[in-house]
Amino acid sequence: MINNILDSFGLEGKKAIVVGGAGDLGKAMVEAISQAGAQTVVIDFDERVFGICKDLRNDGLNVSPIKADVSKITEIKESYKNALEILGGTIDILINSAGIQRRYSSENFPEDEWSKVIAINLDAIFYYCKYAGNTMLENGGGKIINIASIMSFLGGITIPAYAASKGGVAQLTKALSNDWAAKGICVNAIAPGYMDTQLNTALINDKKRTDEVFNRVPMKRWGNGEDLKGLTVFLASAASDYVTGTVIPVDGGYLAR
Repeated sequence: MINNILDSFGLEGKKAIVVGGAGDLGKAMVEAISQAGAQTVVIDFDERVFGICKDLRNDGLNVSPIKADVSKITEIKESYKNALEILGGTIDILINSAGIQRRYSSENFPEDEWSKVIAINLDAIFYYCKYAGNTMLENGGGKIINIASIMSFLGGITIPAYAASKGGVAQLTKALSNDWAAKGICVNAIAPGYMDTQLNTALINDKKRTDEVFNRVPMKRWGNGEDLKGLTVFLASAASDYVTGTVIPVDGGYLAR
């Protein structure tokens, strides 16, 4: 008997952690996997994480908040431990969505800002992958989704730390996939294009740069969190069981131009 293909996209009974789930894109991904049936723990430094989870619980979704500064390894370890306890000691899905942006000319980029961008955008992703990977290996597998960027493919302007970190996310995703694919863990990345988020406020307010972006985006609009939901559920579900090591752009056609 052939099962309904839609059943393979369901996440009922799955346990998930979303790091950076209070951000504009992270929140959308939390909504997506929770609506698909996953019990979800949301880790974020922003106090909004508590209100977001409260609202989602009011909608009948099984979500729990944890506040943590993911630039600090001690808080990464503690937040993962606490999330795992909430989830009953297991995890099926990890989404790494935490990220910051800093804009300076490369010759004037402050050392402390460089270190913070790398710590949050790259180091934290590796550590959460490492901890979740160990749990998933013990439990027979899982799905990891990292948030890369079209800057994983491009250099950008005045964002050397961000571009370096997102290039690192793409390569880390491939490396982890190579190590874990045969052991049941699929590791993939989503590479958002130009998104209407707080991270891009300065860019959105710069009409010249906005015009430059839209001249290359065939869809002629900014992306948003809703544009990530379908792909997130796909990569978190059994529908993508033979997909690993990929970095998938969601960019309105920008890279194809």
